[in-house]
Amino acid sequence: MALIRLKNVQYIYLEKTPLEREAIKDISLDIREGESIGIIGKTGSGKSTLIQLISGLLYPTQGEIFIKDRDIRKWNSKELCKIIGIVFQYPEHQFFAETVFEEVAFGPRNIGISDEKLENCVREALITVGLPYEEIKDRSPFNLSGGEKRRLAIASILAMNPEVLILDEPTANIDPKGKIEIMNYINRWVQSKNKTLILVSHDLDEIIKTVKRVIVLKEGKIIFDGLIEKLFLNYEKVEEAELELPEILKLRKVLEDKGYPLEGAFTLHEIVERIVAFKEHISIWKS
Repeated sequence: MALIRLKNVQYIYLEKTPLEREAIKDISLDIREGESIGIIGKTGSGKSTLIQLISGLLYPTQGEIFIKDRDIRKWNSKELCKIIGIVFQYPEHQFFAETVFEEVAFGPRNIGISDEKLENCVREALITVGLPYEEIKDRSPFNLSGGEKRRLAIASILAMNPEVLILDEPTANIDPKGKIEIMNYINRWVQSKNKTLILVSHDLDEIIKTVKRVIVLKEGKIIFDGLIEKLFLNYEKVEEAELELPEILKLRKVLEDKGYPLEGAFTLHEIVERIVAFKEHISIWKS
């Protein structure tokens, strides 16, 4: 059974007006429990619309969406929040509470977490993203650093312990060290709890390190859905989507063009291992 199923889904903004725009075109897909999925595509490809449909923030113009085999329209918002948590791009712009504690506590309290369990729930969520509970709980969210704000926003969703975590550009405008730290915290949480992850990112280097399956959108349609290794072996498909190859795959392509057999190698370590083995093989053959 698919955890999330989309059947022939279409979404039109401002339907039946002069500004009508079809953002999603006849998309069907299944998302299974425990999957890690990347959604990529250039600006305007339909990524944000798709995750809003999956999370129930928008309903399809045509087609059907099922969460656990139940039509998404039949779930109420509190029920859906327990299943799907979504962190939008620049979520720190949506802070409203006076303290870090109240910011993180809002979601769990709203879905019925008891006061007895609330403090532990908030503490665990903050620690999960590397924020020290005692030092930070009474501070204003607005006085945190950029990286701390992003972690706080993620913690406020993790505190509800959703089955599916959707992240929309979670490391946008974060320095390289901060990006690595944030993704490490997220990956540990997802893997330790066997959660389903849906990651929207323009950073293909980030995508390749995080997910196993990737969905490529172009003009509201899926042009690729499969294992990430298969996508990055298909350079023409990446070009069709008007995406830039990750740095590691640019290196891989140069080496392949020079005759090195690199099938199945997608990390720097794997590429170096293949080159060394290839050279050793050639040396033995020549001798």
